[in-house]
Amino acid sequence: MGTRTVLQNTDITRALTRIAHEILEANHGASDLVLLGIPTRGAVLAERLAAILSDIEPEWAADREQRLGTLDVTMHRDDLGHGIGRAPHRTTIPTSGIDGKVVVLVDDVLYSGRTVRAALDALQGIGRPRAVRLAVLVDRGHRELPIRADHVGKNLPTASDERVTLRLTETDGRDEVVIEQIEPQQPAAQQPAAHRTGVTS
Repeated sequence: MGTRTVLQNTDITRALTRIAHEILEANHGASDLVLLGIPTRGAVLAERLAAILSDIEPEWAADREQRLGTLDVTMHRDDLGHGIGRAPHRTTIPTSGIDGKVVVLVDDVLYSGRTVRAALDALQGIGRPRAVRLAVLVDRGHRELPIRADHVGKNLPTASDERVTLRLTETDGRDEVVIEQIEPQQPAAQQPAAHRTGVTS
């Protein structure tokens, strides 16, 4: 299975810095701005974005902790009935709430769009924001729903048989984005005898 690294630490930092500037420009400043990271790595990226915003926007730095939260989407996913187990994470909403605010959802890799749809459903039970925008570090294409990101760190055209993996220092010990080629599974009759009989090496 082939693997290639497409983003490293400096690339990720540069992409997040650009996204932070884009968010402030689109919002005309930091007024009424809230970041909600989608666990796990989306929440980490939201924290990094919050730190960058604090460096460039005094209004954000003054009450950063009241503008940053996480949004768990586990119970709103459409694959719960398909035997795909996911451990729920904690949702933390800023004390000021999200009513009338501009909420920027932060996620790691945008693929089918189903996680984002689940996030929009989750928001409905929390409040009524004035606007909702989406920031992702990587957009790999292959959308299954009419969803697009407002702020993208890197567009990575990929094949359907490739896997995009984001690793972050906080969760994985290093920063990188890699693309892996997924080997197709062989039919049982074509697999080596050790695999057909259940013998492992």
